Amino acid sequence: MTVASAVRRARPAGRAVRRVWPTGRRARKYMPYYLAIAPFFLLFLAFGLFPAAYSLVISLQSWSGLGQPSFVGLSNYEQLFADDTFWLSIRNTLTIWALSTFPMLFTALVVAALLNSAVRFSTFYRIAYFVPNVTSVVAMAVLFGSLFGTQFGLVNGLLSVFGIPQVAWLSTPWALQVTIAVLITWQWTGYNAIIFLAGMQAIPAELYEAAKLDGAGIVRSFVSITLPMLRPTILFVLVVSTITGLQSFTEAQVLTASASTGNPNSGGAGQAGLTTVLYFYQQAFNFNRFGYGAAIAWAVFLLVVVFVIINWRFASERNRIKKADR
Repeated sequence: MTVASAVRRARPAGRAVRRVWPTGRRARKYMPYYLAIAPFFLLFLAFGLFPAAYSLVISLQSWSGLGQPSFVGLSNYEQLFADDTFWLSIRNTLTIWALSTFPMLFTALVVAALLNSAVRFSTFYRIAYFVPNVTSVVAMAVLFGSLFGTQFGLVNGLLSVFGIPQVAWLSTPWALQVTIAVLITWQWTGYNAIIFLAGMQAIPAELYEAAKLDGAGIVRSFVSITLPMLRPTILFVLVVSTITGLQSFTEAQVLTASASTGNPNSGGAGQAGLTTVLYFYQQAFNFNRFGYGAAIAWAVFLLVVVFVIINWRFASERNRIKKADR
């Protein structure tokens, strides 16, 4: 008895075996599509999935980048929870994230509302607001370092015009965090405004016409129609902003590079610019502690997952309350 005949005998009567992978003519039909998407999955496997899995293995070992790594189990994670600098980097990351995300979302909503209105040269403004997102972050960080300079910075020059004392933006802990947050806000406001604009243009115009007939003004229509209809878009932008904000690196690294003397990538004044990803970079590539750096990287991953779940659950709970009130 062959294998094929044994399978046919074991198959229940009246039930066909479902083929997961197409064969014959169907396979030849879809083969070009499989070949077209195969490079992406191969590249993702080689440069995405495998490095991520290997970093988890490295986080369980002690390795300087040379020689054979030695297995230490959860020792790196135990050291991580007792590391005061690691918790300082988390506080810095959350502070910068809060200082940048909420003003950015508010500004992006205002910009999107203005772009959605009937103004001239709207296409030009949409492109102009999107330019910061495609501009080199390193170049913009260098520019912001000059703008917020203590002695000759343009920001302090404007403050002196109004009689406000100068601020040491890059050498004062709280001011350094504000500067990093402003840079992040400037970079991502236009990008989020375009997303909000797409959501606003999907709202039926009949809703605004009905509200106008009922005597609702612009502000009332925005609060009662635009914001509720944009709730899924706002949730998406908030989640994406959380992911990018908690992984901020370049802004802090460039702005604090000149002040990080003796200890590379230490985060500037009072280590106020030491974000969690910057701390990972310092430990792995400055001090050659790749095992400990991999543990920090996985801690950042877990932190992002926790915040995304919190944002999602908060939005879902509000939707449930709204539906219950109805």
